Amino acid sequence: MLRFLSCCVVALVVSAGLCRAEGVRNSSLKILVVTGGCCHDYDFQTKAMQLAFAKHGVDATWTVVNDGGNGTQAQIDMYKKSDWADGFDVVIHNECFAATTDPDYIRSITKTHQGGVNAVVIHCAMHTYREAEIDDWREFLGVTSRRHDHQSHYKIDVIEKDHPIMAGYPSDHVSAMDELYVIEKLWPNATALATSVSENDGKVHPVLWTNQYGKARVFGTTYGHSNETFEDEVFLRALVQGTRWAAGK
Repeated sequence: MLRFLSCCVVALVVSAGLCRAEGVRNSSLKILVVTGGCCHDYDFQTKAMQLAFAKHGVDATWTVVNDGGNGTQAQIDMYKKSDWADGFDVVIHNECFAATTDPDYIRSITKTHQGGVNAVVIHCAMHTYREAEIDDWREFLGVTSRRHDHQSHYKIDVIEKDHPIMAGYPSDHVSAMDELYVIEKLWPNATALATSVSENDGKVHPVLWTNQYGKARVFGTTYGHSNETFEDEVFLRALVQGTRWAAGK
């Protein structure tokens, strides 16, 4: 069932219906969150993001679309509208539909971003559409990933210390219990901000990065599996800063 909300940053995510905050200022950061699919507690994660933005003093107006059920294959009706992203400063993709493969459907999303709609991509967004033969979504993400290592507490090594997204990021930070995504390719317009080392084979994988996709700025994180991660203040601060950077604000 579609759950569509337009809420102030302190509003609770509810299972159905539409709620609007009174007196939202025009200067608010207008955020569209697209979420749902397999394997994660999306209501918890969305609420955690909203509270984090409020904690860091970011005035944000939220529209949350949770559609497609909890499986691995779905098409979200919203994406089929040519103006689906109109009016938003940034789109946060936190959906997980690995088995959806329709090229026209996927390109209805990526074409909009390529035209200048900024984005944040979280965790399973990297495995969304992974069975598709086309690379459009992967180029938009800035990384190609099709599998992940086991859950663990991974040390996070900051590569770009001077990037505004990484401001205040501890040099010795260890992730909450989370999965390390195996990155097969970092696309040419992407820049790794931080990495973690696989406990299986010692290979180094980007875990935070930026990407330029056409006219759009993209911030990505492969961490974001567990509720514990969405309780990690370091993760949440980077997510807030990454969203503001992507939105140009």
